[in-house]
Amino acid sequence: MTTWPTHVRGLAWGADYNPEQWPEDVWDDDVELMRRAGVNLVSVAIFSWALLEVEEGRYEFGWLDRVLDRLHAGGIRVDLATATAAPPPWLTTAHPEMLPETADGVRLSHGSRQSYCPSSPVYRAKAVALARALAERYRDHPALAAWHVNNEYGCHVPRCYCDRCAEGFRAWLRARHGTLDALNEAWGTAFWSQHYTSWDQVLPPRATPTSHNPGQLLDFDRFSSDALLELFKAERDVLRELTPDVPVTTNFMAAGFSGLDYWKWAAEVDFVSNDHYTRGEDDERHVDLAYSADLVRGLAGGRPWLLMEHSTSAVNWQPRNIAKLPGELRRNSYAHVARGADGTLFFQWRQSRAGSERYHSAMVPHAGPDTKVYREVEQVGAEYGRLAELVGSTVAAEVAVVFDWESWWALSQPNHPTGDFAYPDHVFAHYRALWRAGVTVDFVPPGADLSGYRLVVVPALYAVDDVTPYERYVEGGGHLLVTYLSGITDTRGHVRLGGYPGAFRELLGVRTEEFHPLRAGQAVALDDGSPVAVWTEHLHADGAKVLASYADGPLPGVPAVTRNERGDGVAWYVACGLTGDGLERLLRTALDQAGVEVGPGGDVEVVRRRGEVAGTAVSWLVAVNHGGGDVELPATGVELLSGARASGSVVVPAGGVVVLREEEV
Repeated sequence: MTTWPTHVRGLAWGADYNPEQWPEDVWDDDVELMRRAGVNLVSVAIFSWALLEVEEGRYEFGWLDRVLDRLHAGGIRVDLATATAAPPPWLTTAHPEMLPETADGVRLSHGSRQSYCPSSPVYRAKAVALARALAERYRDHPALAAWHVNNEYGCHVPRCYCDRCAEGFRAWLRARHGTLDALNEAWGTAFWSQHYTSWDQVLPPRATPTSHNPGQLLDFDRFSSDALLELFKAERDVLRELTPDVPVTTNFMAAGFSGLDYWKWAAEVDFVSNDHYTRGEDDERHVDLAYSADLVRGLAGGRPWLLMEHSTSAVNWQPRNIAKLPGELRRNSYAHVARGADGTLFFQWRQSRAGSERYHSAMVPHAGPDTKVYREVEQVGAEYGRLAELVGSTVAAEVAVVFDWESWWALSQPNHPTGDFAYPDHVFAHYRALWRAGVTVDFVPPGADLSGYRLVVVPALYAVDDVTPYERYVEGGGHLLVTYLSGITDTRGHVRLGGYPGAFRELLGVRTEEFHPLRAGQAVALDDGSPVAVWTEHLHADGAKVLASYADGPLPGVPAVTRNERGDGVAWYVACGLTGDGLERLLRTALDQAGVEVGPGGDVEVVRRRGEVAGTAVSWLVAVNHGGGDVELPATGVELLSGARASGSVVVPAGGVVVLREEEV
């Protein structure tokens, strides 16, 4: 089975293309401008259902035929969507029961997108029928490179609480738990008189007088992710049946989206693709970009992946939509490539005149091609044309971070010790410290093979059934750093007794008797001067060496950071909310003791991709300078963007990019 868009030569470069928004006489101009910009792949028909199936069972493909023919004539390949992300008005009007419902029982109306319930048999049947009709018509079209199923599943409706979903939830629970007795045990229904005596009594976590059962919430999150995944698989299977040699994907939103368990989803696509948008007002938006790219590479299992969407400049949906500065589009694109993307696409090709996203930037802005944005698009497109040898190369890392969507779900529930903790912020804080140390990071799921890493960071792995992989890793010589709120419950949400951090207590050589979250805005210090916010806990060192204790706050003199030797390795525990320089110092110490080579740090990121050219092993250094001053790096090789030769060092200009085919010295 093919696992990459077919016949796309070199790095993929392009955008979502929505020709149906424009008069047909614009289409020829589009193809010519695409050719000028080096575009070789576009996504087509993502939101075109209403114009493809104009009434039930009556398809009008003529306009799409003409679009694909023009693109093929221009040498541009197509990632063809199944168009099922936005049902047409005729369908939702005829079948209002397919519309999703909120936890408060409000049925959402047609008028935007994703107006469907994932459990609706009507929606599923019509979506699969449309996917089949598209595959039958275009399976032999020479422009077809890949299938793009739906779009950003769950982005707006990650959970539906209607009666159909209640039925689906009960069926899912039967498959997971088997019996009502097992369900009652898993959910702890002896609390608050919630014991179930019939499956019909079990409901989604709809609006209730107060907080829900935590087990019910967690299982409903799992069910909802699986329900949407079943929708994807239903369309995918039809496409595989009719076009077995055309790869199938759907675009994730990995870094900031909690709705789906992407570890499960990644196993079901032929290649991983992702959408990522920088936060315009964030001074560290390039670090967030790197975080997203490394996470997506983890989902791809280290294989090349595709950035399906990012923006050329401003978006339209943030509180203040900040335009990108000159060179930022280019740096953003190369930062994704550095971290394993074999292509970067934008939303969208031509900026819309009408509709909700008319102020979202595009490759061709409202002002046309005589603009900063399009000139930069042309520049990067030309440069990508010189980087074909990178395709298929991969990124290796010595450090891993364990990321868990189920722990994110569990920690997002109400009634935890503090409302100031946010799982994604906690993970990102540790990633940022590693990024600032110049370290490339792999993200891995719980239970992954850790043997190839020198240091593994485990931030707030809250729900854990088995710590054997972590014990085996440490005993074999690995360095493991675990943070607070790890190992607290099993995967049912039941608290582990005997002291925190539960499942990790023995491995870490510690025992916590009580949590002591801090008050809003409160800060305390450790005896090494490190600042602490949000979290402290009453920790005892049961065999571990104490590295730092609280200097003040509610627990003066109590251990806060420990280190435990076990077998041939080391297990660190961070029992407090280390911030800023304190967190960076600790991670640099852990990196040093684990023997991890750090990079230049600061404002320049340096990543190596490795592969082959003509049967010879090759490495490429990709350096992106986000700062205002030139940076000199030790390197020898050929700079692919300029053709210049670097002997001993290379200068990465302020705001610039270097891609160097390295040579051994």
